[in-house]
Amino acid sequence: MSQANFDAMSDAELKRYFLSNRQDQGAFQAYLDRFSQRPKSLIASPSDPDFDAKIQAAIRQKLEASHSSQPANNTVEQTE
Repeated sequence: MSQANFDAMSDAELKRYFLSNRQDQGAFQAYLDRFSQRPKSLIASPSDPDFDAKIQAAIRQKLEASHSSQPANNTVEQTE
């Protein structure tokens, strides 16, 4: 049984704890529970005529969000 209070942890703290304590099944379950309770957003349905454009835009937004959260000296090269 885990002694950590997962409810008191932020998402980042819980993720960091789980990655540092991969044997802790309670941490893994808390991580899964937290993220499965979040509302799911639908980017595009398979029949959407703009499916490719919407998927590419979503990927671009995710990459931009990821880059903005990285430290300034941690440059990532992009390939296209």
